[in-house]
Amino acid sequence: MTISRMIYVDDSGSVDQGLIVYGWLEVSPERWRHALRTILELRKELYRDHQVPPATELHATKFVNGRNRIATTTGDGPAEWKTLGRAVAEQCLQVLADSPDIKVGAVWRGTNATGRAYYEERGEVYRELVNGWNVDHRADDSYVFVSMDGNGTDHTYFDAHRSLPLDTRNVIEDPMMHDSGRSQWVQMADLVAYTAYTHLNRHQGNQFGWTWYEDYLRPKDVNGGPKRL
Repeated sequence: MTISRMIYVDDSGSVDQGLIVYGWLEVSPERWRHALRTILELRKELYRDHQVPPATELHATKFVNGRNRIATTTGDGPAEWKTLGRAVAEQCLQVLADSPDIKVGAVWRGTNATGRAYYEERGEVYRELVNGWNVDHRADDSYVFVSMDGNGTDHTYFDAHRSLPLDTRNVIEDPMMHDSGRSQWVQMADLVAYTAYTHLNRHQGNQFGWTWYEDYLRPKDVNGGPKRL
């Protein structure tokens, strides 16, 4: 048995904008420690360049839009936080783009669903994503292990894995859930998902990030760009 991919997933999207998005990072097991070192070195650089402590959680929706203070020396105004946040995001994206060990991916769906129906459709998109991974690894006679953001209370993701027929299942186990505040991998997956969402949901308020996916992530995307499901 060969585990050929380790995948770290996070979601993005908006009920109001009618979008469901999942983004991820992936790495081969034999290159995992090398890729992790790249991310840890990035966190050292963010502290050196911007005074963002390595233990500070990077949640893209918050720090890119100046909704929280991530640096120890940044001024007290949201405008300064926003300027810093966008510089930090681009520095992270550049490191992901330059890493030979890390690949990315994203899927999306447009929807008119709201409330419970939106939640259920978001789960369906994840099931289709997992099914696709299973088909790919079944064809290669290899296996994949999936981790994602969360505390395990949302059973949607467990159900998606357990719905795969055991006799033809090449996605190992339930998803491994990680508190994003304690996982550098999940924080980077969150940035990938956010960048895909900004790429798809273009309005004047996020014009700063319209080209981020093209500029940094498309060459690393296993599907050549965000894939519609």
